[in-house]
Amino acid sequence: MKEVTVQQLKQMKDAGEKFQLIDVREEYEVEICNIGGNPIPMGEILNRAGEIEKGMPVVIHCRSGARSSNVINALEMQLGLTNLHNLKGGILAWANEIDQNMEQY
Repeated sequence: MKEVTVQQLKQMKDAGEKFQLIDVREEYEVEICNIGGNPIPMGEILNRAGEIEKGMPVVIHCRSGARSSNVINALEMQLGLTNLHNLKGGILAWANEIDQNMEQY
């Protein structure tokens, strides 16, 4: 599975690179803290797969990287997508390494 570190994601954002960021956490989690990803909860991802970009890199994240890893495995196996990247460490890593003022849970 391809991974992106939070430092790489910050560089991608700062450079204005074209990519899609998808947040597979639940709505209440997104309300606590987020990094601007398109919210598609894990349980809805296969039904909403049409919202996933095909022609650019897609970074999928959750709180720690576990749920997003499972989502990527499912999307790769069931839909054959090859442009997916897991955010290593999830939003917790972002809060610890990029934005220490971000609320954690």
